Amino acid sequence: MFGITKIQFFNSNLKVLSTIIQQNGMSQYPNYYIKPIYKKDSQEELIKSGEIKKLSHLPTRAALADQTSSFSNDPLANLLINYCMREGNKILARNLVEQCFENIKRLQLEKYHKTTNEEDKHQIDLDPKSILHKAIENCKPILQLTPIKRGGVRYQVPVPITDKKAQFISMKWLIAAGQEKESTVRFNLQLARELIDAANNTGRVIKKKQDLHRQCEANRAYAHYRWS
Repeated sequence: MFGITKIQFFNSNLKVLSTIIQQNGMSQYPNYYIKPIYKKDSQEELIKSGEIKKLSHLPTRAALADQTSSFSNDPLANLLINYCMREGNKILARNLVEQCFENIKRLQLEKYHKTTNEEDKHQIDLDPKSILHKAIENCKPILQLTPIKRGGVRYQVPVPITDKKAQFISMKWLIAAGQEKESTVRFNLQLARELIDAANNTGRVIKKKQDLHRQCEANRAYAHYRWS
């Protein structure tokens, strides 16, 4: 009726849709929408610097479901929950990590009340999130062994790793250490013990990191195979 067929109308809509997808990168928000600033510390810094006035009228994307300004929200704790999760059962993984934090608090408070020296009491960390951060930082390896084949022989070559990969290995080791337990001990309790030990630079995971560094030191003669 208007001099255009259904096929032409459909093709024109497809072209418009493909143009929007190419410009937008498969996102429901245009490129000029800024990411939300949901952390209170970042908001306070923007208020002090005066940058908040520049962002107040800009279109902003909606925050994700796990992006909250809650005190309990922590990126490393969320990563730990994701790494503990099996077969998509995130509720169980979250409950295990929360019970682990509860056990850390309980163990540290017990140690705090048993200590008679006031100076030693101040050195005991009672914050489970702080202990988690210290444990992951202490367990991060600097090097790892990579098999490289040269002349028909496979050598274990020490190579440096990125901070993100080191963080992943550290958390994987801690979870594996929590799973290596007696049948009478629950996973959340064993993981709490391993985190406390790692935060104090002791325990099986710290020993595992030190053993890896010793192997890298023993194989440093093969380090040149990394570039050859």
